[in-house]
Amino acid sequence: MKKAAYFCIVMVSIIATLIYGQNLLIPFILALFLWFIMHTLKTRLNSYSFINKYFASWLQTLLSTGIIVTTLMILINIVSNNIQQILQSLPLYESNIDAVLDRINQNFNIDILEIGKKQLGDFEFASLLGDILNSISALIGNSFMIILYALFILLEEANFPKKIKAMFHSGEDFQRFDKLSNEIEDSIASYLKLKSLVSLITGILSFIALLIIGVEAPAFWAFLIFILNFIPTIGSLVGTTFPAIFALLQFGELQPFILVLIVVGIIQLLVGNLVEPKLMGSSMNISPLVTILALSIWGAIWGVVGMIISVPVTVVMIIIFSKFEKTKRVAILLSEKGELR
Repeated sequence: MKKAAYFCIVMVSIIATLIYGQNLLIPFILALFLWFIMHTLKTRLNSYSFINKYFASWLQTLLSTGIIVTTLMILINIVSNNIQQILQSLPLYESNIDAVLDRINQNFNIDILEIGKKQLGDFEFASLLGDILNSISALIGNSFMIILYALFILLEEANFPKKIKAMFHSGEDFQRFDKLSNEIEDSIASYLKLKSLVSLITGILSFIALLIIGVEAPAFWAFLIFILNFIPTIGSLVGTTFPAIFALLQFGELQPFILVLIVVGIIQLLVGNLVEPKLMGSSMNISPLVTILALSIWGAIWGVVGMIISVPVTVVMIIIFSKFEKTKRVAILLSEKGELR
């Protein structure tokens, strides 16, 4: 009974800390992911004999950091400019809503305009989209703090092995921990690499499609699709719907909306059902049900960021639980087929 009470107290404390401390924890968690990408890139660069021979360790760190930070700065600049472009154009699109509803009335003989006004009242679609864009802008505003955190973690990286080794009294315990940490690192690195590649393919193809159709700020929507693709199941659906709705606002006609919905939807289906399974297979070893539950729980705690990190966090939990006899059963339940690797 006491164990159950302690467990409930600990769980409530952890959840409360995650919710009320999210303004501090989210940038730090994102910084950890950024540092991990830098560390993985450095390891990749080190595998080339020329770089390993002629570049010192600190120079490799500087090179990998420079590549990642420069890429982020360019990306942030492009996305910020696209957001400003959309925000400036939003007032011009407000009048298109009535035009779209009128066309629906004429084509389907439904008084959708009156129904919409009764249900929505003075609700402004453009205002909602503006709020969403402002939220994304705020996240971009925190990018400096995220990069700063990542750089400080990078500076501490050289001391990590010494500190961790000092924590263990025996070499055997240290070797077990080292093996566990390497397994976690390999799993997360594999997931991030393959998922990033799949999301990048989806984003590039969507950018080309939106550019041809004539949707404004296609780079922003491609970036949004890229980010949302990290969210299991619902990410691709939201990533398809958002630019389609914006096309409806922009053109004031149903044809571009349907065209974006079909073309981007087909891209999502083809990449998600053909390319992604071949690249990723079942390497994550997570039950689909557990994936949805993790998505819901982390989404409720940390919103979109929680949804994005839900899969890597679950992977880490399965690996850690599988290494201890008392929690191995939990790892089996969380795994895809009940087989631990």
